[in-house]
Formats: sequence, C-alpha cells, structure tokens
Amino acid sequence: MTEILPTLVFLAGLAQLSILIASALVPTQLRWADELQSLPRLHRQMHWVYATYVVLSIIAFAIISILFHEELVSNNTLGRAFCIYVVVFWGVRLGLQGVFDVADYLNTSWKRAGYHLLTLTFVALVVIYTLAGIY
Repeated sequence: MTEILPTLVFLAGLAQLSILIASALVPTQLRWADELQSLPRLHRQMHWVYATYVVLSIIAFAIISILFHEELVSNNTLGRAFCIYVVVFWGVRLGLQGVFDVADYLNTSWKRAGYHLLTLTFVALVVIYTLAGIY
C-alpha cells in the first residue's frame, strides 16, 4: 500500500483541481447575482470572500499534493498533519452532500452525473488522505 500512496496523493491533487471546474459553475448555476441581491451588501461581500477562501484552500491542497506527494506520505509529522486537515476539510464537505437541498438544481442528466461524480471524488479524497495520514 505504501508504494502506491505517493501516486494516489498526486492524483488526489489533480482531482482537487478538477473540483474547481464545478466550483466555477456554482455562481451561475445557482444564480448568485440574482439570489444574493436581497442580502445587504456586506453579506454579499462576505459570501464572495468565503467562497474565495474555499477556492484558495482547494488550490493550495492541490498544489501541495502535486508538488510534495512523496513528502506527504513519508511518515513525518507535518505530512500527517496536512493529510488529517485535508481529511477533515473533505470529510465535512462530503457530509454536507447529504444535507444540501440540491434536488431543484439537478434538473439535467449532466448536472446529476456531475453531482454524483463530485460525491465519489469527495469519498476518494477522504480515503486517500486518511491512508496517507495513517501510514
């Protein structure tokens, strides 16, 4: 198992970059410009700031995983800590899949397929980084 972990972490980095494709579609698909208009300006601004922080975190996870995949699985404290944090991040996101009320937005086959693919990706990320964090 330990021989394949660096490759899995590298691929997880690429998978996280692919998640950004879906993230880029969120504002238009959920009509943020219209839906958030009723909120006070500060709330709209904070919404965009939080979304930006999430995107920047995903980019950081991806870059670190791609560039330092060997180090992340080399049984060092920093690598384990990073992997545990990534597990928590994606584990929370995976849990939210069961809470979000997305039915009205999954109105095409490609959106349903994308949603299920995202769910599988979240599961894979949790499994890969859990393995990387404990080996």
